[in-house]
Amino acid sequence: MPHLFEPLQLRGITLPNRIGVSPMCEYSCQEGLANEWHFVHLGSRAVGGAGLVMTEAAAVSPDARISPQDLGIWSDAHAEALAPTVRFIRHQGSVAGIQLAHAGRKASTPRPWEGTDCIAPNAGGWQPVAPSPLPFAPNYCPPRQMTQADIAAACRDFGAAAARAVRAGFQVIEIHAAHGYLIHEFLSPLSNQRTDDYGGSFRGRIRFLREVTTEVRRVMPDKLPLSVRISATDWVEDGWAIEDSISLAKLLKNDGADLIDCSSGGLVPDAKIPVGPGYQTEFAERIRREAVVKTAAVGMITSAAQADHIIRTHQADVVLLAREFLRDPYWPLHAAQELHQTAHWPVQYLRAAPKGSLARTDRED
Repeated sequence: MPHLFEPLQLRGITLPNRIGVSPMCEYSCQEGLANEWHFVHLGSRAVGGAGLVMTEAAAVSPDARISPQDLGIWSDAHAEALAPTVRFIRHQGSVAGIQLAHAGRKASTPRPWEGTDCIAPNAGGWQPVAPSPLPFAPNYCPPRQMTQADIAAACRDFGAAAARAVRAGFQVIEIHAAHGYLIHEFLSPLSNQRTDDYGGSFRGRIRFLREVTTEVRRVMPDKLPLSVRISATDWVEDGWAIEDSISLAKLLKNDGADLIDCSSGGLVPDAKIPVGPGYQTEFAERIRREAVVKTAAVGMITSAAQADHIIRTHQADVVLLAREFLRDPYWPLHAAQELHQTAHWPVQYLRAAPKGSLARTDRED
């Protein structure tokens, strides 16, 4: 029976345990460049024993950012700025992952603690793009409908960003197709009212994501795994639903995706979401079972027993934590002690480790 601290093989990469740091926007960049904050934020979670350390959403083009302070990977300079953090994560024995993203109609907004109004172009913002010219909310910037040339260019941007990520040393790449950002906007009939080949039917609405998946997989070495984060449901009647996600996951698996990261919501501001402990885990379990693909569970996973139960009962193959890692960067080390599992501590911290802990020896230089 698998458990939280059992390794997981994804193609040619082995996660040392089933615990991952979920992508969390830090809104701390200038011109999209990673800096000391990202090094410490991500590096400390690797020191804390996370098997997979994911960056925040990294924009594939300048206009793909949510806010002007978002992380980016649209140039070689951005990849070079991330490389020291990647090396440090891997040197701790963790696997370094990056999430590639395009904000779509939710772009050009302030950082959350500065409000949610549109940042106009004359104030340092830009006009967002979307599958259809429908704003996310009245106070958001009205988006421009993408042409098919725009769609093709965005697909190339994802591929180019993935190639840079590989050169920077990332071992897992994730495509962000959730939370109401661009790719999710194509998937849902609530935000996609196109009548061309990228709209209308289920096949039309998923076309952009499948093209992005194919392009990203094309530039990745075969040994590196590809993850796709989806919103398994919009939580809105007549929107994207779990049955759509199961059908999509089957196709993404054939397109080269190795892991489906199962989140939900984010498409519309008035969705009624029954938030509670593990409220999205059922989506990971259904997709894993019915699409026969590995999944990651995310969303209000806080305790060691809860996380271990998700793995032991085959609801998901990986658990991703977000806020809990903000509260405790060393959550995996503490969870191992609680679950009576052997943890591998950094040699620098070994004198503080519980009896029976091992020094970390699986570092990558």
